[in-house]
Formats: sequence, C-alpha cells, structure tokens
Amino acid sequence: MARRLAAGARLVLASHNPGKLREIEALLRPHAIAVQSAAAHGLPEPAETAPDFLGNARIKALAATAAGLPALADDSGFCVAALGGAPGVLSARWAGPDKNFSHAIARVERQLGAALDRHAWFVCVLCLAWPDGHTESFMGRVDGAVVFPPRGTRGFGYDPIFMPDGCTQTFGEMDPAAKHAVSHRARAFAQLIAACFG
Repeated sequence: MARRLAAGARLVLASHNPGKLREIEALLRPHAIAVQSAAAHGLPEPAETAPDFLGNARIKALAATAAGLPALADDSGFCVAALGGAPGVLSARWAGPDKNFSHAIARVERQLGAALDRHAWFVCVLCLAWPDGHTESFMGRVDGAVVFPPRGTRGFGYDPIFMPDGCTQTFGEMDPAAKHAVSHRARAFAQLIAACFG
C-alpha cells in the first residue's frame, strides 16, 4: 500500500525548470496540495548521476526533502529510436548550461540526418519522497514521431518536434489541456494521484 498525502498537505517540487513547474502545478491544483519550488527553499539542484530516469528522479526528490517536507521530483526525457534512445536521460544536458533547447533540437535534427525511422517517445518518472527516506515512484510514456521543422511555440523543451501517435499536432502546437490529456507526465501523474493522494 502506497503512502498517501491528504488534501491541504504541503509539497516541494524538486525542479528549477519553469515549464515543468507550471505543468506540475496545474496537474496538482485539483488535489488541494500547496506546492512550493525547491528554489523557493534555496535548495540547489543535485547532480543527476544515475544512468536512468528512475534513479535521477529519486536523487532529486530525496535532495528536496531537505526542506523538511515531502518532495516530488520528475525526471523525464525525449528518446529517439534512430539515435539509440538518445538524448534520453541527457535530454536537459543536450540543451547546455543555459537550457537552450533550440540547440538541442538542432542537434537531434543533425544526428538524425536522413534516417527513415522517426519513432520517438517521451518518458516521465515521478518520485514522491518523504524526509524519512521513503519513496514511491511511477512511470508514464507516450509514443509518437519526431518531426521537422519544429512546429508550435507552446510547451517547452522538445515539444515542437514531437507528434504523439494518433494526433495531428505536435506537443508544441497543442493547447495545454490537450497535451495534459495524453502526455507522459499526465500518465505518470494519474498513477501517482491514484496511489498517493486523497
């Protein structure tokens, strides 16, 4: 049985990414959870040294419990089949220290070249951690195709070059509500909410 958080609980979001914070706040709003960012607590971003999404999510969530509250971390990434799953866990690092995703998108296009296989997917692992070290983790994935040129200015990161299966718009073109209905993060959140909230 998963450990649960009641309505009215306070939660630290272990992220310094403004786009990710907006999405997570929107997903948590209906559950009456008071959300604070790790940055608001003056917490630094820990080094993400694990080789996979689950390990990095746990590192970030446990580090953010230094605020003395339960903490939620998201480790997510964009994976391209023809690139062997890259950028994967290095998705943020491909954007460089200034988090310029136009450079990361250009790198995907450059490395993809004329490859015919355009299968791609987003993965999100959520880890909810408590100050005593207990954690709960959940994974969501959405498959689709990488598209060029980039389309749309909504969302963030690699959203303008990803079109989910069964859709005619990229994540960068979708209304936020439409993206939340199908995204990797929404799928992971559905599991988290069912197991740990209310």
